[in-house]
Amino acid sequence: MSNKNLLDNVKKLREITGVGFKDCKNAIEENNGDIEKSIEFLRKKGIAKASKKMQRNASEGLVLVYERSGEIAVVEINSETDFVAKNKDFLNFSKEVSKINFEMLGDLKKIQDSKMENGIIVKDNLVSLIAKIGEKITVRRSKFFDKKLGNNFFYIHASTEKNIGKIASIVKLSNCDDNELGQKLAMHIAASNPIAIDEQGIKKDIVDKEKEIIKAELINSGKTGDIVEKISKGKINKFISENTLLNQIWIMDPKKKVSDILKDKKKDKDIKIVDFVRFKVGEGV
Repeated sequence: MSNKNLLDNVKKLREITGVGFKDCKNAIEENNGDIEKSIEFLRKKGIAKASKKMQRNASEGLVLVYERSGEIAVVEINSETDFVAKNKDFLNFSKEVSKINFEMLGDLKKIQDSKMENGIIVKDNLVSLIAKIGEKITVRRSKFFDKKLGNNFFYIHASTEKNIGKIASIVKLSNCDDNELGQKLAMHIAASNPIAIDEQGIKKDIVDKEKEIIKAELINSGKTGDIVEKISKGKINKFISENTLLNQIWIMDPKKKVSDILKDKKKDKDIKIVDFVRFKVGEGV
C-alpha cells in the first residue's frame, strides 16, 4: 500500500472513530488497509472515545414497535441529533434491536448481551456505531406486552416508516377484540399522555409534589388558611382527572370521558384497561 493510500485510510479511520493518528496508522497496517476491520481492531480505543460521548445529551432518535401473533414490544433508541436518527446504519441497528427486544421480552440487560446478525453482541455493536457516527447513542427503555389477560393494540405517531416513529403507545384491553376501539384508545394515549389508568395508579409522591406546588402558588398569590385548602383540593382533583386515563376527556368526543366510551362499547362483560405505555423520543432526558 502506497504512503498516499495509507495516509488517506488513516485520515478516514480517524474521522470515523475519533482515535489518534498513531493508533489508526497501526490499525490500518495490521489490517491491510481494510477500514471495517480496522474499526473492529480499534474497538477498545473506540470504547474510550465512546465513554466521553456518553456524557453528552441524547434526546433525539426513534421509537420502534415489533408485533407478532398479538404480542408487542416497544423500544426507544436515542441519538444526539435527528439527522443521525435518519442515518442508514443507525436505522439498521435500531430495527435489528427492535426484533431482539421482542425476543428478549423487553429485558434491557438481555438485549445488550444478545448477538446480532454479524455475530457481535448488541452493546459492542453499539460502541462501534458510536465510534463510527460520532454521537452518543443509547438503547434507553423497553417494554413487552404478552397475550395474557387481554388483547394488545398500538399506535405510532409521526411515523417515518412502518412501526417506527417519534411517539408510540400500546394498550392492553380485557374483554375487547374491537381493533378500531383499541387503536383509537392507543391514539388517545399518544395525544393525552396519561400517567396512570386511575387514581390508585398515581404514585403518592407525584400527588404530594403537585399539592406542594399548588399550595405554594396560592400562598404566593395572597391566599390564606381555609381558602388555600379548599382551592388546592379542587386543583388536585382536576390534576388527577386530567392525568388518569379513565377520567380523561375522550379526544374524539369532548362530551365524554374514556370510561364512558368503554361502557358504550362493552358487550357481555366490562372492557377493562389492563396496562398501557407511551414512549416519546427524548421525553425526560
